[in-house]
Amino acid sequence: MSSIECIVPQWPAPPTVGAATTTRRGGVSRGAWRSLNLAAHVDDDAGAVTENRARLARTLDLPGEPLWLDQVHGTAVRIAGVDTDACADACFADRRGVVCAVLTADCLPVLLCDAQGTAVAAVHAGWRGLLAGVIEKALQCFSARRQDLMAWLGPAIGPNAFEVGDEVRSAFVDLDAAAARCFTGNRPGHWLADLYGLARLRLQHAGVDSVYGGELCTYSDSARFYSYRRDGVTGRMASLIWLND
Repeated sequence: MSSIECIVPQWPAPPTVGAATTTRRGGVSRGAWRSLNLAAHVDDDAGAVTENRARLARTLDLPGEPLWLDQVHGTAVRIAGVDTDACADACFADRRGVVCAVLTADCLPVLLCDAQGTAVAAVHAGWRGLLAGVIEKALQCFSARRQDLMAWLGPAIGPNAFEVGDEVRSAFVDLDAAAARCFTGNRPGHWLADLYGLARLRLQHAGVDSVYGGELCTYSDSARFYSYRRDGVTGRMASLIWLND
């Protein structure tokens, strides 16, 4: 059996918090989805996705089935044990044994926890979600003070690969003038956007100063990561966080 490759966040989360992000390595999917595709909505073979998810659960010794979301680039947060609607772009849990998860292939996965190790969240943050405030919506679920929260930014399309139009830059700058530093002119009417930088700004403005990660580019590393912008038809990685017993 192939070994699943996972990235474990390097952050000072308490020992009660478990977290990981998958790469594309170690699954059974074939073709454009090779090999550890964890998404059921991308036309991959359903049996392969089921096997990949089973391998993920065994590798990480997950305490439960991940709460897989139907992501729509919005701001809705699914609260474990309260909400049953899977149509959301973030998941929050303050109960042991609940696994929050988001799927990405260029969008930014953000994992959140409190310093006490009593609550966690996973956030799917593409540029639309960042602009609309999906991170802030997830932060509102925590009862801890913002200075007691920490965030880890998982693999996403990097600042040298994510080209957007004038309208995207204008939308962010109109909301926050400081966002201008997250855009670099690339060609007339087009800019390279730094998703990591934009997320750090939103977290900082929300009062979260302990931010880690943000160094991996999905677009430039086809051996390790899926990238929708690069390949079109492709799989999805999962970023997961949970509270251990």
